[in-house]
This record gives sequence, structure tokens and C-alpha cells, in this order.
Amino acid sequence: MIAVTHVGIIAKSRLSAATPHLQEVESWLGARNITAVVETATAALMPPSPTRVVADKQALVSRAGLVLVLGGDGTLLSMADCIAQAGRCVPILGVNFGSLGFLTEVTLPELYPALEAALAGRAHVEERLMLQATVHSSSAPQVGVAVNDVVINKAAPSRLINLSVFVGDEFVTNVRADGLIIATPTGSTAYNLSAGGPVVEPSVDAMVLTPIAPHTLSNRPIVIPASATVRVKPVIGDRDGAFVTFDGQAGFELRAGDEITVGRAAEPMRLIRPATRSYFEVLREKLNWGQR
Repeated sequence: MIAVTHVGIIAKSRLSAATPHLQEVESWLGARNITAVVETATAALMPPSPTRVVADKQALVSRAGLVLVLGGDGTLLSMADCIAQAGRCVPILGVNFGSLGFLTEVTLPELYPALEAALAGRAHVEERLMLQATVHSSSAPQVGVAVNDVVINKAAPSRLINLSVFVGDEFVTNVRADGLIIATPTGSTAYNLSAGGPVVEPSVDAMVLTPIAPHTLSNRPIVIPASATVRVKPVIGDRDGAFVTFDGQAGFELRAGDEITVGRAAEPMRLIRPATRSYFEVLREKLNWGQR
């Protein structure tokens, strides 16, 4: 790992409980001649300092060799998407405030040992598949990236959406449902799991296609290679509407004739994980496996 000279710091919005930890981390890094680059909204949680380096997310990502996230999985997803959009591959260390997260696994007592290991190049870094989706329309194509999932949802509460699904050039099925989830292994424990999709261990190189509340029970989730390209053609009439969203963070309204293609993003997410627990330990804790 290349020596890190700048560490980006971002906290969950309005997380006042992070204030003392933000100050401590800034001082800890400064004592090691490492510059803390604090995200703009995060800096508002801290007492003013004339020497503090403050930047918006895009500028932070361009300068940081490591990003420290204090908060939950949503905050980490937002930063991972921002890093991918910038075309960078910056490792992320997520520290959870509250219960253990699927992505923000490091607890507060583990913060400094984990940060020290990351800066010394001793930390375990996992590469997680990310997705890139392109909405092809009559106007300019729209592109989004996702760690967890790309979701195509209906807009009208009482109406279903019809979707023609292809893997590469091969037709797979027509889905009549509330929508369709295209998930990574990382995202298999998110919306995909709630919709009845399978849990996929993160090292498996695959994507999961999971219909949301399908009209027929014959529409079932399917696991496909991550090397594949998924194409989805929504059938949108005058009374219909649909949206595509990326990690629940951003999205676009779809129009008649639009087509969505989803495949592997150019760069993976690099996630720093603690050596103190395995993925299956996290699953047991979060999903209460084996408990009655």
C-alpha cells in the first residue's frame, strides 16, 4: 500500500455523537504528520479551526489516500459511489455508531487499532464488486454506479410494471412486478434479502436478479455471472411510470423507450475489514442465525 499522506473524514449527517471522535482523530492524524481532509458538512459538527482542511466530497476523494467513515452503511455507500464516479480506488474504513453494520464493521473501541493497521499497510482490504448502470434514452445517456444494487421500481402505487429482461443478447423473462433488483453479493443482504433473494458471500463473482413482489410465483430470483451484462426494457404506457435508483442514493425517472444496461463497474470498492470477525460472524449477529 502506498504511504497515505491525506485521510478523508466523513460522518453521518447531523451525528453529534461523532464530534469528540472527529476532533480526536484529527489530532491523532496530525501527530503522525498526516493531513485530515474533513468533508464540509462533517466539519460543521466540529469546533472551528483555522488550520483545518475542509473539502466537499468530490475534492476530498481526489486528495485522500484513505477515507474514514463515521456512521452507518448509508454514509459508506454514499462515499463508495462518489469514489467510483471519480474513477478512483480509495480504500474505505467504516466505523459504526450503534449496532454493527454490514459494511461499517469497525466498532469505536477498534477505531485506532484499525486505522493504525490501515496506515501501516497491515489491514485486510477486500475488493467488492460494484455495478455500473447506463440508462439509454432519446436524450443523453445517464450513468450511475452502485455497491449494493440497481433497482427499477414502478412509480404508480397501485399498478405493476412490465419489464423485459435480457442477459447479454439472450432473452431471460418478462417480469410483471413492483420492480426488479439487480444486486451485488455485498447488496445481497440489503433490499435483495427483504425481497426474498439469496444471501451471496462477497467473494462470489456474481449478480442477483430478484423481482419485487412479482405477480406470478414463477418469477424467482436468479444468480448470474458478474461478467454478464443485464439489459432491462420497461414497458411504460401513458398511465405508468418507473424509476431506476442506485444504492437508494440517486436515480432517474424512466421514459417510454428507455433501456437500462447493468454490468461490472471499472473499479471495485476497496473495503477495510477488521481482523477480529469474519463475514459469517457478522451475518450471525445481524440476522440472528441459529437463535430461537
